[in-house]
Amino acid sequence: PTANIALHKEIPEGIYISTVGINASTSLRMKKQTFSAATFIGKASTFGEKEYKAESYILDFDKNIYGKFITITLIKKIRDNKKFTGEKELIEKMEKDVEEVRKYFKEDQA
Repeated sequence: PTANIALHKEIPEGIYISTVGINASTSLRMKKQTFSAATFIGKASTFGEKEYKAESYILDFDKNIYGKFITITLIKKIRDNKKFTGEKELIEKMEKDVEEVRKYFKEDQA
């Protein structure tokens, strides 16, 4: 599952190491929790999607965040957007992307 949001400006398409901040409401004064994430920016061409958006996969997270105010901070681009031959190939690449994100945050903590 991913947190999907519309974008306010053009950002180069691809996969990014990122963080996602989640507030309990739209009030910026509420305490924000921050989580490690992998974020896709662009159009999911593998599935023929035309909508330009951000999709963040928050690592080790399984809470419902519908209706929450989130912010995505892009840290580092790890690859360009790519059209895959199918869902299986896409999932295999996504798993490698998530490994790279985990490695980045593990090294950052050292």
